[in-house]
Amino acid sequence: MAHESTYEPKNAFTKWVDSRLPVPRLMHDQFVDFHTPRNLNYWYTFGGILTFCLVVQILTGVVLAMHYVANEQMAFASVERIMRDVNWGWLLRYTHAVGASMFFIAVYLHIIRGMYYGSYKAPREILWILGVIIFLLMMATAFMGYTLPWGQMSFWGVTVITNLFSSLDSIWDGLGTGIVEWIWGGYSVNNATLNRMFALHYLLPFAIAGVVGLHVWALHVTGNNNPTGIPVKSKADTVPFHPYTTMKDAFAMAVFGVLFAWLVFFSPNYLGHADNYVQANALVTPAHIVPEWYFLPFYAILRAIPSKLGGVLAMFGAIAVLFLIPWLDTSRVRSAKYRPLYRPFLILFFISVIALGYLGAQPAEGIYVTMSRLFTFYYFAFILVLMPVIGLIERPKDMPSSIAESVLGKKAGAAPAPAE
Repeated sequence: MAHESTYEPKNAFTKWVDSRLPVPRLMHDQFVDFHTPRNLNYWYTFGGILTFCLVVQILTGVVLAMHYVANEQMAFASVERIMRDVNWGWLLRYTHAVGASMFFIAVYLHIIRGMYYGSYKAPREILWILGVIIFLLMMATAFMGYTLPWGQMSFWGVTVITNLFSSLDSIWDGLGTGIVEWIWGGYSVNNATLNRMFALHYLLPFAIAGVVGLHVWALHVTGNNNPTGIPVKSKADTVPFHPYTTMKDAFAMAVFGVLFAWLVFFSPNYLGHADNYVQANALVTPAHIVPEWYFLPFYAILRAIPSKLGGVLAMFGAIAVLFLIPWLDTSRVRSAKYRPLYRPFLILFFISVIALGYLGAQPAEGIYVTMSRLFTFYYFAFILVLMPVIGLIERPKDMPSSIAESVLGKKAGAAPAPAE
């Protein structure tokens, strides 16, 4: 939300800087005096947590890249050398590996909050689209990063997933095979493939940081949504970002950090796969090839469709439909808190994604495939059919007249604004 600057330079030096490059003014106006709705809960702390995760991944990744060798003969050994011979290498590697999972835990919770409170609705459509782009870039970065240890699951994971493009041969003969060979840099996964994955894995986090900058910019133009979905109407509806939001974010980040540290120090391989501690061997296929846990819902969708091309289209379509949500939700009410018909269907949607994650880790046979198809059907039916229809027929609950009233009650109008 745009507002008049309240920044006051304190001395001659800050006045000199402010007149030439007003970065301190920008930081003060956007991160200190920026006003946020007074009813934000802890679901709204995941933006700060995600920024923390991104910084951790970039810092640990840059240092790891100084010691990693992107060569198919030496990659696996270089990771073991980092773990055993590099000072604090084990901590860097485990922080980076666990950090990827923590990053995705936070982003999935961030998406859940956005969908539950309707943070994608006007005027925040571009904010939501930028968020989905960040999600896509995260998935691409994580997939390429999973290749780098060059263990059995790394090698066969990249073989299976990149081979999906060969399904395009059914549209145009030779198209898919050509794309696969171009990605591989040969007729099979080889040294060129590993080099390309390493280069892109190093580059994409900086692209993510750029889009995150746009995401924050878009947020500060439109302002925060809030649990009621009611727009800010007066100064009584808001509090300054500092100290109110910063303290809440700091506490949430500390709690998140405890879980992060517990996994790093006590169970760093809990979310990984044991086969990735076996060096890649093109002649030995693992009994059950699975991607990292955060890809499993989409992997289940891929396997649920009998047709190879259909599965690929469904998998990518499951992400593509997220871009359309701002226009598919026809309700005039943002928050599911006031939508009694929509809310149970939305919760069932969240359950279906979790179920798909479980099914993606199971063998592609019997009841697992049947259940994957049911939950895949509901995934698309909810977004493409139920969201538009429910928005037209639903009668929302009565809502408070303002954000302040939702917090302070009917006498909110008489309450003074918080001190700045």
